[in-house]
Amino acid sequence: MTIEQARKKTAHDKDFFDIDDFESRIVTSYNEGHAPTSLPADVTHARSIIGPGSGRLRDFSYIAPEIPEFLPDNCVGCMDCVTMCPDTAILGKVVSEETLQGGLTGLDEEQAGEMEKLWPKVRKYWENREKKGDKPGRFGIFIDPSKCKGCAECVAVCGSKNALAMISKEKMGLDEHERLWEFYTSMGDTDQDFVNERSVMDIMLKDDSLLYAGGAGSCAGCGEATALRMMAAVLGYDHGAENAAIVNSTGCSTVYGSTYPYNPWKIPWTNSLFENGPTDAMGVRARWDQIGWGDKRLWVIGGDGAMYDIGFGSLSRLLASGMDIKVLVLDTQVYSNTGGQTSTASYTGQDAKFYSHGSTIPGKMEMRKELGAIAAMHPGVYVAQTVTSLPNHFYRAIREANAHKGPAVVSVYTTCQPEHGVADHVSFERSNVAMASRAWPIFIYDPNKGPRFSDRWDLRGNPSPERDWHRKKNEEGEWEDLKFRHFAMGEGRFRKQFDKDGNPSDIILVAEDDRVSFWNRLQDMAGIERTIPEDGA
Repeated sequence: MTIEQARKKTAHDKDFFDIDDFESRIVTSYNEGHAPTSLPADVTHARSIIGPGSGRLRDFSYIAPEIPEFLPDNCVGCMDCVTMCPDTAILGKVVSEETLQGGLTGLDEEQAGEMEKLWPKVRKYWENREKKGDKPGRFGIFIDPSKCKGCAECVAVCGSKNALAMISKEKMGLDEHERLWEFYTSMGDTDQDFVNERSVMDIMLKDDSLLYAGGAGSCAGCGEATALRMMAAVLGYDHGAENAAIVNSTGCSTVYGSTYPYNPWKIPWTNSLFENGPTDAMGVRARWDQIGWGDKRLWVIGGDGAMYDIGFGSLSRLLASGMDIKVLVLDTQVYSNTGGQTSTASYTGQDAKFYSHGSTIPGKMEMRKELGAIAAMHPGVYVAQTVTSLPNHFYRAIREANAHKGPAVVSVYTTCQPEHGVADHVSFERSNVAMASRAWPIFIYDPNKGPRFSDRWDLRGNPSPERDWHRKKNEEGEWEDLKFRHFAMGEGRFRKQFDKDGNPSDIILVAEDDRVSFWNRLQDMAGIERTIPEDGA
C-alpha cells in the first residue's frame, strides 16, 4: 500500500497496521541498533508487513568518505545525474524567483548569498522560457547525504559538463550537507508548468514521480536500482501511486528492497518466490479485474534467473494468457543474489560460479538465450529490450508497455558491479558499450504496428543499424569495428579470456559470432538490408 493508503487504513483499523507506530517505534529501534532486544513479537512482525517508503528513514551517510558537490556555474539542467542515480540521493527542482527569494528570507546575508548561488539560471529553465514569454525558473541540484553511497555515477554521467565533482565529506561537513538538503526539501514541489513533457527526464522534477524513495540496500552504483527508479517514475507521473502495484520475484531486488524494516517502494508491492512471480501477478490481476480495477497498472519484477530459467514456464503462461500484466526483467546475465552463478542469460565465455574458467572448461560454453525474441513469439505481447543509458528509449518502452492492452515484457540491461567485475560508477558507460557492441542490442516489438514482422520490429537507437558492427575511430584515428571483444575487455568476468597483449581467446570469438548472428536476425526481422561500405569507414 502507499503511504496515503496506509494512513487512511490506520485511521479506520488500528489493528491492521499503524504506519506511525511502525516508523516511530520499529524503524527507530532498528536505526538505534537495539531492535532485537527491545521489540516484542507482535502482530506487525508476525505479518511481515513493512511500511511504505520506510527506506527514506535509513541513513547511509557513514558508508563512503566522499559525496558529490554541485558546481552550479557549469550546470545545463539536463537531469541526467538525477535520472541515473540508483539511490534517489541526488534530486533536482525548479522554482520561481519569488519562491526562491521567499525561502531565503530568514537566512543571514552570507548564508542567503551562498544558497542563492546553488539555484542557477540555466538556459533550459530560464532563458528559453523567457524567450517564450513564460515565467522563468531557478534550477537546483541537491544531494541527500543520508542516501548517497558515494558511487560517483552522477559525476560520471555529468562527464565533460563538470557540474558535479566528488569531494571529501570533511570539506564541508555532514552538517552543512544536511542543511542544504533541508533547504531543498523546504522549497516544496516543482510547479507542473516547469516540467517539459518533451524532455522525459523532467518527470523526476515532480515529487509524485519519486515512488522509489531510496534507502534500499543495493550495492553502490547498482544498475538494477536505476531501472527500478525510472520505471517507478513513469508509474508515479503518468498513473499515480494509488493506481499501480508491484509483484517482486525472489532475487537481489527483494533483498535490497525489503530488508526489514526498510522498503524503498511507496506503492503497494509483494514479494513472491523465485519461480512464480508471474503466476502471483495473474492472481492479483484476476482479482483486480473482478472488482473493477482494470485501469490499475500491475508490474512483475524479476532477474534473468527468475524469468529466463526457473520462472520461464510461469512467464510463458502469463504471456499466453493475454492478461494485462507488465514484466520488467532486470538482466544482469548472472544470479547476483546467490553469488554469481551463470544463467541462460549469461554470455558465452563468462567466468562465474558453476562455470568457472579453468584449464579444461574456459568459462560458460553455452550460447545465451534471447528472452526478448522468445517473448515476441507469444501472441499479442509487446516486447522491448532497452538500456537506462538511453532514457528516451527506456521511458518510451515503459509507457508503451503501460498503454498496451495485454501482456508486455521490458527487458533492461542492468550492470552488477561485483559480479561483472566493474567499478561502482560505470553502469551508464557499460550499458552504452553493451548496446554499441551488439552484446545487448535494443529493440521494440509492437504487435499493434502491423501484420508483418518488419512493421512490428523497431531497431532505432542502435548505432549503425544497417551494419554488422558499429564503427568508431580508435586512438590512432583509424576506423575500427566495435565488437563483442571490446565490451568483454572492460569487465572482470571475462578477464581470463584475454592474454597479456589483449588478444581474445577462441571462446570469445565464438561469443562474438553468436552476438553478430543474433543482431543479423534482428535486422532481418526488422526488414533492414545490411550494407558493407566500400571505403571501410
